[in-house]
Amino acid sequence: MTGPTLQRRLGLGDAIAIGLGSMIGAGVFAVFAPAAQAAGAGLLVGLAIAAVVAFANATSTAQLAAAHPVAGGAWAYGRAELGPWAGFVAGWGFVIGKLASCAAMAMTFAAYAAPAGFERPVAVAAVAALTIVNLLGVTRTARLTRILVVIVLLCLAVVVAAGAVSLPTGAGWTGGEISPYGVLQSAGLIFFAFAGYARIATMGEEVRDPARTIPRAILGAFAGALTVYAVLAVLCLLVLGPERLAAASAPLAELVSAAGWEWAQPVVRVAAAAASLGALLALIAGIGRTSFAMSRGGDLPGFFAAVHPSRHTPYRAEIAVGAIVMVAVALVDLRGAIGFSSLGVLVYYLVANIAALRQDAAHRRFPRALAALGAAGCAVLAVTLPWQAALAGAGVLALGVVLRLMFGRRSPTRAA
Repeated sequence: MTGPTLQRRLGLGDAIAIGLGSMIGAGVFAVFAPAAQAAGAGLLVGLAIAAVVAFANATSTAQLAAAHPVAGGAWAYGRAELGPWAGFVAGWGFVIGKLASCAAMAMTFAAYAAPAGFERPVAVAAVAALTIVNLLGVTRTARLTRILVVIVLLCLAVVVAAGAVSLPTGAGWTGGEISPYGVLQSAGLIFFAFAGYARIATMGEEVRDPARTIPRAILGAFAGALTVYAVLAVLCLLVLGPERLAAASAPLAELVSAAGWEWAQPVVRVAAAAASLGALLALIAGIGRTSFAMSRGGDLPGFFAAVHPSRHTPYRAEIAVGAIVMVAVALVDLRGAIGFSSLGVLVYYLVANIAALRQDAAHRRFPRALAALGAAGCAVLAVTLPWQAALAGAGVLALGVVLRLMFGRRSPTRAA
């Protein structure tokens, strides 16, 4: 392939910031309530299970990224280790799942930042603005992500302080019904909230010294996100108790209120808005790179396999992603549309773990058992999904397979 290509401009700090921006997204402000509804006082067990599965997936992703430092993430790893069909299923699952997540993040931002009645226009404007940031170059994406991550962490420090003040009068974590199935459901919810390290892998062609940087960035971002989630989960349970937490529409706002810090309510809103923007920014970048790689490889129309001559961004793919998300935000009732995203993400990581299992000893950085654990964890969490979500996800994945059979190119464009 001749012409402009993606350039390696991201260092370790940039990659970690993108990973943190993906994982400490809007989920940290919303996931604890439904997780408590499912698990009650077993929420922390669900968090531990989610952390183990996510860590196993992170090690598989890091190992594969070091061996295949190209754009596309598990799409590229599946093709290289398992064959073109496995790569396509992983890439398609990622694209369709994360497109829905983009729309959800945009609406979450608008829910915190927009005046009542103006949520959809503000969400569309946010998607347009962040698409433009991504088009300006990957260093601009990393720079804005750093700023948003710092804002979120500073605001969360205020929330943690409020929780610590409230501990002596907290409700404690007893109460609420606990069942193994409920704990697994909570693990699935929490897993999706902080499994954003794939965004680092999808940008594999833009990271300097990728064999060393990407694994360190993935594990560093995972450790940072897990620390944030664990601290907040413990505080929410101890201060609010399982029943109040399960009923909370905004758990972190409730945590601040329990301390009597009503002045800090705007801080929570700022943090939620910034976290949503950070996740949305990284999502648009990640989907754009995966779509670009799939187009270059023949799994999506070749029109999108273009790199801007001066900005060195996959501009056609990113514009398409932004346009699709803006249409979804403006026209679609997202409450019923994003159910299939969970299955798509699990399929993506399942392929990555199986691909890691197939790697030879020369490329192995972590025990094979971790990849097996990650694959098994993805399968178990998929089983716990509501049947409606699983059915919708399977249908969209099957549609992708049919489209590839009908329109897939026989001679894919090769990367330079």
